[in-house]
Amino acid sequence: MNIVVCVKYVPDTQAERTFNASDNTTDRVNVDGLLSELDEYAVEEALKIVEAGEGVVTVVTVGPAQASDALKKALQMGADKAVHVIDDAIHGSDALATSLVLAKAIEKVGMPDLVLTGMSSTDGIMGVVPTMLAERLGLPAVTFASDLTVGADSVTARRDGDAASQTIEAALPALVSVTDQINEPRYPSFKGIMAAKKKPVETWGLADLGLSADEVGLDAAWTKVTAFEARPPRQQGTIVKDEGDGGGKLASFLAERKFI
Repeated sequence: MNIVVCVKYVPDTQAERTFNASDNTTDRVNVDGLLSELDEYAVEEALKIVEAGEGVVTVVTVGPAQASDALKKALQMGADKAVHVIDDAIHGSDALATSLVLAKAIEKVGMPDLVLTGMSSTDGIMGVVPTMLAERLGLPAVTFASDLTVGADSVTARRDGDAASQTIEAALPALVSVTDQINEPRYPSFKGIMAAKKKPVETWGLADLGLSADEVGLDAAWTKVTAFEARPPRQQGTIVKDEGDGGGKLASFLAERKFI
């Protein structure tokens, strides 16, 4: 089975994240980054599917030079090859443009049997790109899968909601986004780390995908950040001594701030 996994290089959630002062876009260069944690579940699921039978796992990312670290991690986990779409004109792209670039990259790779993604990225937390990507590729979208069974010509997924679970079936080829409940991503072994150094990584620009600069980037984005400011430092809390009226003081405190 031929599987493509879309992954994203994101700022480390433990790092000090900020925006670029020049254009109010997320700073992805001057901050520590890594493979989005939610995308690791998609990579792991692809590897499990292939290991249960046979096939090839290709990982695709769109991002700056540092995004190669996300591909490296996926290759170390066991993916077979990778594609890095990098172009200065992509900077500032929104979800619509990102889905366009990913779709063109997947078409250039060759339409796979299955496209896997995480349920969202850990920086944007939007979760709309998988569905947009499926629409552009003309594939059925099976999103937020907590369990996945892949057959010869179809996929069956379980989607767990707050009150009930749904079972969704779609014919292959299809796109599936997975949640963090679907598996436990593996850690790269020493053998996997060494093997990753020899695996092919292709680098493509917009021209390679038949796209022009005016179709992507900040100028083509439907939404923009107009202003930002640093979060103020945390203030010391108020200590209330309970002299028999602590409950009332707590209730008043919450009521003043419209919590109750």
